[in-house]
Amino acid sequence: MKITDIDLCQYRWERGKPIRNGKHVYTHSGLNFLRLHTDEGLTGIGWTGGTQTPGMAKVSQGLLEHFKPLLIGQDPFHYRRIWEALWVPKLVGRRGLATRFISGIDIALWDLMGKATGKSIHKLLGGFRERVPAYIAGGYYEEGKGLAGLAAEMEENLALGAKAVKMKIGGARIKEDVERVRIARETVGDEIKLMVDANCAYSLRDAIKIAAAMERYDITWFEEPLPPDDYRGHGRLARSTSIPIATGENEYTRYGFLDLIANEAAAIYNADAQILGGITEFMNVAALASAHDLQIAPHGDQEIHLHLVAAIPNGLIVEFYRETVEANRGRIFNETMRLDADGCLTVPDRPGLGVTPNYDFLRRYQIH
Repeated sequence: MKITDIDLCQYRWERGKPIRNGKHVYTHSGLNFLRLHTDEGLTGIGWTGGTQTPGMAKVSQGLLEHFKPLLIGQDPFHYRRIWEALWVPKLVGRRGLATRFISGIDIALWDLMGKATGKSIHKLLGGFRERVPAYIAGGYYEEGKGLAGLAAEMEENLALGAKAVKMKIGGARIKEDVERVRIARETVGDEIKLMVDANCAYSLRDAIKIAAAMERYDITWFEEPLPPDDYRGHGRLARSTSIPIATGENEYTRYGFLDLIANEAAAIYNADAQILGGITEFMNVAALASAHDLQIAPHGDQEIHLHLVAAIPNGLIVEFYRETVEANRGRIFNETMRLDADGCLTVPDRPGLGVTPNYDFLRRYQIH
């Protein structure tokens, strides 16, 4: 089997009501689907984060033209050879949009390999387990939402079967955010896991301060408290609080995670295959973390990361997005994942990723 072509389908839509985290406001969302076509009629799909601006859409088109000659004629089962050919830090890669684009290509390669063998990606990677705990991500700041709105969202999460939830902090004064955490904890009760995510919003001083104030609320982890390159700061924070620190969603490749681990930056790593370099590099990171007895709780789309957490012994939990994060979440793919009664997801046994884009729905949002 040989790759004969690669194309890019880009989509962008307005959210309706903007959402905000500790650092950023999101008015639009979208997807970049990468499709690898072969001489045997199989097509592998991978995707990266949303196209937020027309300028970024143009950059992605340029990256497509750069990488296409390196892919045409290649056997997708030579995924490591392909990865090394794409990732040339002096020219392209290492961090940023280029490595995210490589991530999408690599994910598509694994989808192709699954389809060619008739196996799900999680089985190709080792098939450690069939069901994985999940948490519902959300708790964003929104205009007019307030404490009552946050509590209502948490109640809806419980009604969907959630046994773990995550909320945003870092976008308000510390005193106000601690009150939001209190409301969330009282709403979900003592048996539900509660995570908080600052999206890199704090200085070390303020992160230490709010961590101390939150300890009484039994926080499962404190995610991305500091800027992603402050490895030493993460280590100092981790030693100052009983709350486990989680980070890594904005880290790239095994080399970046090596630096995080060397600084004892966190107990839990939010490695994202759509950012760090794809499934191939995710597995390298997972092995590196395993050698240090550290856990992986990926950031990013459940359709991809469910396979990966289910394939590794040190996979902790999967992030699950619902319509409070993305209104079109249930319509992007023809297949929809739902939490089991005990808050878990079951890995689909269909070949590859086991999902197909709903192109009929997405067509109205396509960037031409």
